[in-house]
Amino acid sequence: MGKIIGIVSGKGGVGKTTLAINLGVALAKYFNKNITVVDCNLTTSHLGLYLGMYYCPLTLNKVLRGDNSIEEAVYEHFSGIKVVPASLSLADLEGIDILNLPEKVREISEINDIILLDSSPGLGREAMGTLKACDEVIFVTTPFVPCVMDIIRCKEVCDELGITQLGIVLNQVSKEKYEMSPKEIEQLTRLPVIAIIPYDKNIKKSLAIKTPLVIYKPNSKASKEFLKLSAFLIGEKYQQLSIFSRLIERIKSRFRKKEVFFPQPI
Repeated sequence: MGKIIGIVSGKGGVGKTTLAINLGVALAKYFNKNITVVDCNLTTSHLGLYLGMYYCPLTLNKVLRGDNSIEEAVYEHFSGIKVVPASLSLADLEGIDILNLPEKVREISEINDIILLDSSPGLGREAMGTLKACDEVIFVTTPFVPCVMDIIRCKEVCDELGITQLGIVLNQVSKEKYEMSPKEIEQLTRLPVIAIIPYDKNIKKSLAIKTPLVIYKPNSKASKEFLKLSAFLIGEKYQQLSIFSRLIERIKSRFRKKEVFFPQPI
């Protein structure tokens, strides 16, 4: 039975969805794992948009309403991951109960190595439904006091629910003097910093072309950190590509044509 890991943040805009996508693709593409990413942010769903999935008639909303099974709402993406998108329509928020999420997600846990739940930010009803569906959580934050303080509140809730906390992913790090250091964050939160993702303009470019960074620019600094984190999660050692392999990947990326993606349910 696969692990269910929640990608959680106290605030929006810290890169939670970007982490969920690139972590999932890294695990699928480079470590040959069966990965499904679920968009649990029902009110402001972005996961499908980031992946170029503009038309998905079967969504998590319909699963939670009882109209369809979760297996019917799983789509295969060209990057190697499977995706359960949320609806972009406000009308699809009617008649759903996010607290049914744990039961629904467990139905596909046996056919996955890891299921990543892209949570809504904060501690509202959607976030609580996500936390209750998780076996483990990863907290995402930027190196600033307000965002880190919100992680402390999330940690307290996870402690009460008995959820294993893997640690903090520190995102958009520029190493400026006004940023909190990893050591300061660990001392304040009493959680380990398990990855430090540098600020990388290629992330915005990858979002614009709807291609995960670990595919678009696999040798960028941020991609390497996503790969290291992926290896950490499955207990493997990350090995950087040789110079020859990096050259081949660079040539491939230059000649890779942009794909028009029309997702199909499995």
